[in-house]
Amino acid sequence: MASGSNQTLLSPAELAFLHYNLSLTPPIRPDLRHSSQFRPLIAETDLLPGTNGSARICFADGTEAIVGVKAEVEKSVSGRTEIERSEGNDVSSRVEDETMGGIDEEEPNSRLSKSKIVDNGWIEMTIEIPGFRDDDSLPVFLAGMLNEALVATGELVAKLWINRLWHWKLYIDILLLSPPLSYPLPLLSLTTHLALLSTRLPALKSELEEDPLFNDDWDAAVPLYPHSETKNQKAGPKSYSIRPPVTLLVIAVGSNILFDPTREELAVSDTVLAISLTSLPSAPEKSVNNDRNISRLRLLSIRTIDPPSRLTTAGVPDAINTATGGTASNAQTTPGVDVGSGKEGVWHPPQGGTKRGLVGKIVQMCLERGGVGEEVLAGLDNVDVG
Repeated sequence: MASGSNQTLLSPAELAFLHYNLSLTPPIRPDLRHSSQFRPLIAETDLLPGTNGSARICFADGTEAIVGVKAEVEKSVSGRTEIERSEGNDVSSRVEDETMGGIDEEEPNSRLSKSKIVDNGWIEMTIEIPGFRDDDSLPVFLAGMLNEALVATGELVAKLWINRLWHWKLYIDILLLSPPLSYPLPLLSLTTHLALLSTRLPALKSELEEDPLFNDDWDAAVPLYPHSETKNQKAGPKSYSIRPPVTLLVIAVGSNILFDPTREELAVSDTVLAISLTSLPSAPEKSVNNDRNISRLRLLSIRTIDPPSRLTTAGVPDAINTATGGTASNAQTTPGVDVGSGKEGVWHPPQGGTKRGLVGKIVQMCLERGGVGEEVLAGLDNVDVG
C-alpha cells in the first residue's frame, strides 16, 4: 500500500463541498464526466526508432508519458525451473545428468528439451518521474505494481523463451514527461499496454537448441502480441486473443464509484483501489454466442492505495469556530476528538477500511460483459499499432 499522490492544498470547506458533490446521485465531478468516463487522451505508437516497441499517451490536462521497450538475447540459467517441475523423477539424478551433459538435447522424449524454462526476471521495468528519485516510494511502488500484473499469468514470460539455453530479456523504460497532476498509475499502465502491443521481435531462423540466429529483415519481425484476424474483419480496429494487462484506478466516495479520478477527487476519496485485468484467450464463436453474459476478462490483482484524504485536516463547525463568531467548546481542546465528525457540511478525514461488498461491486463493474474493462480495451484497440 502506498500513498495516493502529492497532497492537494484545499481548505476543509472546499473538501467538504467537493465530497458532497461527489456523493450525490448521480455524482457531480469537477470536470463534468460521468462516473465511468475516462479523461480524453491522445495516443500514438512506434515513435522511438531505436526500440522494439514504443508508445506515447497525453491526457487532456497535459500529463504525458512515453514508454520504450528494448529486447536483448540473454543466456538462460539451466535446469532450475525444470527440476521443480519434475514428476516422479529423482531430483538429484536430474541435476547430475544435466551438469555432466547426460541429457540428449535432440532426444524427442527428453522432458527437459521440450518444456520451457521461464523466469520472471526476464522483464525489467524502470519508471522515471520528475521530482522523484529512482528509489523513492512512488516510482518503486508503481514499477512493482505494473510488473506484477505483467508476470501474473506467465503468458508474456513464455513468449520470451527461445530455447533451453537462450531467451529474450525485455527492458521497459517508462518516462513521465511532466510532474504528476494526479496519480499517474492509469497513464503509465495504458502507455505500457500500447508499447507492448507495438513490440516486435526479430524472426528466428535457427532450430531446436542451436544458438539463436535471426532474420535481419525488420519487415519479417514477429509481433510480441499478434492480432487475430476474423473472417468478416477487413478494416477497423484489430482484436487480440491475448494482450497485455491494464491497471485501472478506482475510487469510492460514499456509495458512488468513480473511475480515473483527478487529484482533487483523490483528495476526498474514501477508498482507492488499483484493479489489474486482462482479456481471456478467444473462445470459439459458437461457445461465445451461447452465453453472451460470460465475461471475457480476467482479474489479475487488487491493490489498495492509501488515499491522501486521510492526511487532511478535519473541519470545524461554525458553531464552535471563533473565527466565524462561534464559541469554542471543551471538545475542541480535547486531544483526539474530531469535532467535525458526523456533522453535515463539515469535512472529516475518512476512517476505517473498505467493505467487502464495495470491493465486489468495483470488481464486477470492471469485469462484467460490456463493463468498464471491456470499454477501455475497446478504446485501446482503436489506436493504430504498426
